[in-house]
Amino acid sequence: MAHTDHRTMRRALHREIAGTLGVLTDEHDFRAMRRYRSFAFDDHAAYLRQVEAVLETRAAQGAHTTLALFDPEDYAAYCADAGLDPEAAASRTRFTAELAATGPTVPYDGRPLAVLLSDLVDAAVRQATWEYATTLLTRLGPCAGCGEDIGRAAFTRASDLLGRILDTAPPGDRHLVCTVSGSPDTLVAVLHGDQDADGATRLDEAEALEFTSVLALGLATRSPGGLVIRTTATGTPDRVYGWRLRRGALEPLTASEVFDAYCTDVESGELISPESGVDYREPPDLGEDTTAPGHRH
Repeated sequence: MAHTDHRTMRRALHREIAGTLGVLTDEHDFRAMRRYRSFAFDDHAAYLRQVEAVLETRAAQGAHTTLALFDPEDYAAYCADAGLDPEAAASRTRFTAELAATGPTVPYDGRPLAVLLSDLVDAAVRQATWEYATTLLTRLGPCAGCGEDIGRAAFTRASDLLGRILDTAPPGDRHLVCTVSGSPDTLVAVLHGDQDADGATRLDEAEALEFTSVLALGLATRSPGGLVIRTTATGTPDRVYGWRLRRGALEPLTASEVFDAYCTDVESGELISPESGVDYREPPDLGEDTTAPGHRH
Protein backbone atom coordinates (compact mmCIF):
# COMPACT_ATOMS: atom_id res chain seq x y z
CA MET A 1 0.00 0.00 0.00
CA ALA A 2 2.84 2.40 0.92
CA HIS A 3 4.58 1.57 -2.36
CA THR A 4 1.45 2.52 -4.31
CA ASP A 5 1.17 5.77 -2.35
CA HIS A 6 4.78 6.62 -3.21
CA ARG A 7 4.18 6.02 -6.93
CA THR A 8 1.03 8.17 -6.79
CA MET A 9 2.94 10.99 -5.11
CA ARG A 10 5.75 10.75 -7.65
CA ARG A 11 3.26 10.94 -10.52
CA ALA A 12 1.71 14.02 -8.89
CA LEU A 13 5.14 15.65 -8.60
CA HIS A 14 5.96 14.86 -12.23
CA ARG A 15 2.85 16.75 -13.29
CA GLU A 16 4.11 19.81 -11.42
CA ILE A 17 7.54 19.87 -13.07
CA ALA A 18 7.76 22.57 -15.73
CA GLY A 19 9.98 21.59 -18.66
CA THR A 20 11.79 23.44 -21.44
CA LEU A 21 12.48 21.92 -24.84
CA GLY A 22 15.20 23.43 -27.01
CA VAL A 23 14.11 23.29 -30.64
CA LEU A 24 16.14 23.45 -33.84
CA THR A 25 13.81 25.60 -35.90
CA ASP A 26 15.56 25.55 -39.26
CA GLU A 27 17.33 23.07 -41.52
CA HIS A 28 20.73 24.79 -41.18
CA ASP A 29 20.83 24.44 -37.39
CA PHE A 30 19.53 20.89 -37.65
CA ARG A 31 22.39 19.92 -40.00
CA ALA A 32 24.89 21.51 -37.60
CA MET A 33 23.68 19.29 -34.75
CA ARG A 34 24.04 16.15 -36.82
CA ARG A 35 27.81 16.31 -36.32
CA TYR A 36 27.20 14.91 -32.83
CA ARG A 37 26.88 11.12 -32.83
CA SER A 38 24.51 11.25 -29.85
CA PHE A 39 22.02 13.35 -31.81
CA ALA A 40 19.57 10.71 -32.94
CA PHE A 41 17.74 12.43 -35.81
CA ASP A 42 18.59 12.56 -39.52
CA ASP A 43 15.52 14.30 -40.99
CA HIS A 44 14.38 17.76 -39.90
CA ALA A 45 10.72 17.30 -40.79
CA ALA A 46 10.57 14.00 -38.89
CA TYR A 47 12.34 15.66 -35.95
CA LEU A 48 9.71 18.42 -35.80
CA ARG A 49 6.91 15.85 -35.93
CA GLN A 50 8.46 14.07 -32.95
CA VAL A 51 8.80 17.39 -31.10
CA GLU A 52 5.11 18.08 -31.61
CA ALA A 53 4.17 14.57 -30.49
CA VAL A 54 6.18 14.98 -27.27
CA LEU A 55 4.50 18.32 -26.58
CA GLU A 56 1.05 16.83 -27.11
CA THR A 57 1.84 13.88 -24.83
CA ARG A 58 3.14 16.10 -22.05
CA ALA A 59 0.11 18.36 -22.33
CA ALA A 60 -2.21 15.33 -22.12
CA GLN A 61 -0.42 14.33 -18.92
CA GLY A 62 -0.95 17.79 -17.45
CA ALA A 63 2.69 18.87 -17.83
CA HIS A 64 3.65 22.42 -18.77
CA THR A 65 6.33 22.86 -21.47
CA THR A 66 8.00 25.92 -22.91
CA LEU A 67 9.96 26.07 -26.16
CA ALA A 68 13.34 27.75 -26.59
CA LEU A 69 15.56 28.29 -29.62
CA PHE A 70 18.47 25.84 -29.65
CA ASP A 71 21.47 27.41 -31.40
CA PRO A 72 24.25 24.88 -32.18
CA GLU A 73 27.00 27.53 -32.24
CA ASP A 74 25.97 28.87 -28.84
CA TYR A 75 25.76 25.30 -27.58
CA ALA A 76 29.30 24.50 -28.71
CA ALA A 77 30.60 27.68 -27.06
CA TYR A 78 28.68 26.90 -23.86
CA CYS A 79 30.18 23.41 -23.65
CA ALA A 80 33.70 24.74 -24.29
CA ASP A 81 33.36 27.41 -21.58
CA ALA A 82 31.83 25.02 -19.05
CA GLY A 83 34.16 22.10 -19.83
CA LEU A 84 31.25 19.87 -20.86
CA ASP A 85 31.18 17.06 -23.40
CA PRO A 86 28.93 18.30 -26.25
CA GLU A 87 28.15 14.68 -27.14
CA ALA A 88 26.43 14.10 -23.80
CA ALA A 89 22.65 14.46 -23.65
CA ALA A 90 23.08 15.90 -20.15
CA SER A 91 25.07 18.78 -21.65
CA ARG A 92 22.19 19.60 -23.97
CA THR A 93 19.83 19.48 -21.00
CA ARG A 94 22.00 21.93 -19.02
CA PHE A 95 22.25 24.27 -22.01
CA THR A 96 18.48 24.19 -22.50
CA ALA A 97 18.00 25.06 -18.83
CA GLU A 98 20.22 28.11 -19.39
CA LEU A 99 18.09 29.08 -22.39
CA ALA A 100 14.98 28.96 -20.22
CA ALA A 101 16.56 31.40 -17.79
CA THR A 102 18.17 33.86 -20.21
CA GLY A 103 16.57 33.56 -23.66
CA PRO A 104 13.12 33.97 -25.16
CA THR A 105 10.64 31.14 -24.68
CA VAL A 106 7.04 30.46 -25.66
CA PRO A 107 4.68 28.14 -23.79
CA TYR A 108 3.10 25.19 -25.54
CA ASP A 109 -0.62 25.93 -25.56
CA GLY A 110 -1.94 23.43 -28.06
CA ARG A 111 -1.42 25.53 -31.17
CA PRO A 112 0.38 23.95 -34.16
CA LEU A 113 4.14 23.77 -33.75
CA ALA A 114 4.73 25.88 -36.88
CA VAL A 115 2.79 28.77 -35.31
CA LEU A 116 4.64 28.47 -32.01
CA LEU A 117 8.04 28.39 -33.74
CA SER A 118 7.13 31.53 -35.69
CA ASP A 119 6.28 33.26 -32.40
CA LEU A 120 9.53 32.00 -30.90
CA VAL A 121 11.65 33.33 -33.76
CA ASP A 122 9.84 36.68 -33.51
CA ALA A 123 10.57 36.81 -29.78
CA ALA A 124 14.25 36.05 -30.42
CA VAL A 125 14.46 38.81 -33.03
CA ARG A 126 12.82 41.25 -30.59
CA GLN A 127 15.30 40.38 -27.86
CA ALA A 128 18.29 40.66 -30.22
CA THR A 129 17.04 44.03 -31.50
CA TRP A 130 16.51 45.30 -27.95
CA GLU A 131 19.96 44.13 -26.84
CA TYR A 132 21.63 45.73 -29.87
CA ALA A 133 19.80 49.04 -29.47
CA THR A 134 20.50 49.10 -25.73
CA THR A 135 24.19 48.44 -26.30
CA LEU A 136 24.43 51.33 -28.77
CA LEU A 137 22.54 53.64 -26.42
CA THR A 138 24.89 52.76 -23.56
CA ARG A 139 27.95 53.50 -25.70
CA LEU A 140 26.77 57.08 -26.33
CA GLY A 141 27.93 58.06 -22.86
CA PRO A 142 27.36 61.43 -21.17
CA CYS A 143 26.46 64.72 -22.86
CA ALA A 144 29.58 66.86 -23.29
CA GLY A 145 27.67 70.00 -22.32
CA CYS A 146 25.70 68.90 -19.26
CA GLY A 147 26.97 65.45 -18.30
CA GLU A 148 23.55 63.82 -18.67
CA ASP A 149 23.52 60.24 -19.89
CA ILE A 150 22.47 60.57 -23.54
CA GLY A 151 21.05 57.09 -23.90
CA ARG A 152 19.00 57.24 -20.70
CA ALA A 153 17.64 60.68 -21.58
CA ALA A 154 16.71 59.47 -25.08
CA PHE A 155 14.89 56.46 -23.65
CA THR A 156 12.89 58.73 -21.32
CA ARG A 157 12.02 60.96 -24.24
CA ALA A 158 11.02 58.02 -26.45
CA SER A 159 8.78 56.68 -23.66
CA ASP A 160 7.07 60.05 -23.37
CA LEU A 161 6.55 60.30 -27.15
CA LEU A 162 5.16 56.77 -27.36
CA GLY A 163 2.73 57.54 -24.56
CA ARG A 164 1.48 60.65 -26.35
CA ILE A 165 1.16 58.79 -29.65
CA LEU A 166 -1.02 56.17 -27.99
CA ASP A 167 -3.02 58.76 -26.03
CA THR A 168 -3.86 60.76 -29.17
CA ALA A 169 -4.62 57.74 -31.37
CA PRO A 170 -8.25 57.10 -32.36
CA PRO A 171 -10.10 54.28 -30.56
CA GLY A 172 -9.25 50.76 -31.66
CA ASP A 173 -6.42 48.26 -31.77
CA ARG A 174 -3.03 49.78 -32.62
CA HIS A 175 -0.18 48.52 -34.76
CA LEU A 176 3.00 50.61 -34.72
CA VAL A 177 6.20 50.22 -36.74
CA CYS A 178 9.40 52.16 -36.04
CA THR A 179 12.35 52.04 -38.45
CA VAL A 180 15.79 53.49 -37.78
CA SER A 181 18.35 53.47 -40.59
CA GLY A 182 21.98 53.12 -39.62
CA SER A 183 25.26 51.42 -40.30
CA PRO A 184 25.63 48.51 -40.49
CA ASP A 185 22.01 47.56 -39.80
CA THR A 186 18.55 49.04 -40.15
CA LEU A 187 16.51 48.34 -37.04
CA VAL A 188 12.77 47.66 -37.19
CA ALA A 189 10.53 47.41 -34.14
CA VAL A 190 6.85 46.48 -34.10
CA LEU A 191 4.37 47.16 -31.29
CA HIS A 192 0.82 45.83 -31.02
CA GLY A 193 -1.72 47.38 -28.70
CA ASP A 194 -5.14 45.79 -28.19
CA GLN A 195 -7.87 47.99 -26.72
CA ASP A 196 -10.04 46.43 -24.01
CA ALA A 197 -13.71 47.11 -23.25
CA ASP A 198 -12.77 50.02 -20.96
CA GLY A 199 -10.74 51.75 -23.68
CA ALA A 200 -7.35 50.94 -22.15
CA THR A 201 -4.56 49.77 -24.47
CA ARG A 202 -2.81 46.53 -23.51
CA LEU A 203 0.82 46.32 -24.61
CA ASP A 204 3.25 43.43 -24.55
CA GLU A 205 6.01 44.53 -22.18
CA ALA A 206 8.85 43.03 -24.23
CA GLU A 207 7.52 44.58 -27.46
CA ALA A 208 7.13 47.97 -25.79
CA LEU A 209 10.67 47.86 -24.39
CA GLU A 210 12.16 46.98 -27.76
CA PHE A 211 10.08 49.60 -29.57
CA THR A 212 11.03 52.35 -27.12
CA SER A 213 14.72 51.42 -27.31
CA VAL A 214 14.77 51.56 -31.11
CA LEU A 215 12.95 54.90 -31.14
CA ALA A 216 15.34 56.21 -28.47
CA LEU A 217 18.33 55.18 -30.59
CA GLY A 218 16.94 57.05 -33.59
CA LEU A 219 16.37 60.16 -31.49
CA ALA A 220 19.75 60.05 -29.76
CA THR A 221 21.83 59.40 -32.88
CA ARG A 222 19.75 61.70 -35.08
CA SER A 223 19.42 58.82 -37.55
CA PRO A 224 16.88 58.86 -40.39
CA GLY A 225 13.84 56.68 -40.01
CA GLY A 226 10.12 56.75 -39.47
CA LEU A 227 7.21 55.75 -37.24
CA VAL A 228 3.81 54.71 -38.56
CA ILE A 229 0.68 53.77 -36.62
CA ARG A 230 -2.40 51.96 -37.89
CA THR A 231 -5.58 51.76 -35.84
CA THR A 232 -8.35 49.24 -36.44
CA ALA A 233 -11.85 49.51 -35.01
CA THR A 234 -15.12 47.80 -35.91
CA GLY A 235 -17.36 49.85 -38.17
CA THR A 236 -14.76 52.43 -39.23
CA PRO A 237 -11.99 52.47 -41.84
CA ASP A 238 -8.47 51.67 -40.65
CA ARG A 239 -6.60 54.90 -39.98
CA VAL A 240 -2.94 55.21 -40.91
CA TYR A 241 -0.58 58.11 -40.21
CA GLY A 242 2.99 58.66 -39.14
CA TRP A 243 6.12 60.69 -38.72
CA ARG A 244 9.61 60.75 -40.16
CA LEU A 245 12.64 60.73 -37.92
CA ARG A 246 14.83 63.67 -38.86
CA ARG A 247 17.59 65.40 -36.89
CA GLY A 248 16.54 63.75 -33.66
CA ALA A 249 12.84 64.64 -33.84
CA LEU A 250 9.53 63.33 -35.14
CA GLU A 251 8.18 65.32 -38.09
CA PRO A 252 4.56 64.68 -39.23
CA LEU A 253 4.05 63.03 -42.60
CA THR A 254 1.38 64.41 -44.88
CA ALA A 255 -1.52 62.18 -45.86
CA SER A 256 -0.09 61.82 -49.37
CA GLU A 257 3.33 60.82 -47.99
CA VAL A 258 1.72 58.12 -45.86
CA PHE A 259 -0.29 56.95 -48.86
CA ASP A 260 2.87 56.77 -51.00
CA ALA A 261 4.72 54.83 -48.30
CA TYR A 262 1.96 52.23 -48.01
CA CYS A 263 1.42 51.93 -51.75
CA THR A 264 5.04 51.39 -52.75
CA ASP A 265 6.70 47.98 -52.82
CA VAL A 266 9.66 48.15 -50.44
CA GLU A 267 11.91 45.87 -52.51
CA SER A 268 11.08 46.91 -56.09
CA GLY A 269 10.00 50.52 -55.51
CA GLU A 270 7.01 49.94 -57.78
CA LEU A 271 3.53 51.23 -56.97
CA ILE A 272 1.01 48.74 -55.61
CA SER A 273 -2.75 49.02 -55.33
CA PRO A 274 -3.99 50.82 -52.21
CA GLU A 275 -6.04 48.87 -49.70
CA SER A 276 -9.76 49.49 -49.65
CA GLY A 277 -11.26 50.82 -46.45
CA VAL A 278 -8.08 52.56 -45.28
CA ASP A 279 -7.97 56.23 -44.35
CA TYR A 280 -4.52 57.78 -44.86
CA ARG A 281 -4.26 61.00 -42.91
CA GLU A 282 -1.97 63.46 -41.15
CA PRO A 283 -1.15 62.66 -37.51
CA PRO A 284 -2.73 64.49 -34.58
CA ASP A 285 -0.74 67.14 -32.74
CA LEU A 286 1.40 65.51 -30.06
CA GLY A 287 1.98 68.79 -28.26
CA GLU A 288 5.31 70.34 -27.39
CA ASP A 289 8.20 67.92 -26.97
CA THR A 290 9.34 69.22 -23.60
CA THR A 291 11.73 66.30 -23.11
CA ALA A 292 13.77 67.25 -26.22
CA PRO A 293 17.39 68.30 -25.52
CA GLY A 294 16.72 71.92 -26.42
CA HIS A 295 14.14 72.19 -23.63
CA ARG A 296 16.37 70.70 -20.97
CA HIS A 297 19.63 72.53 -21.62
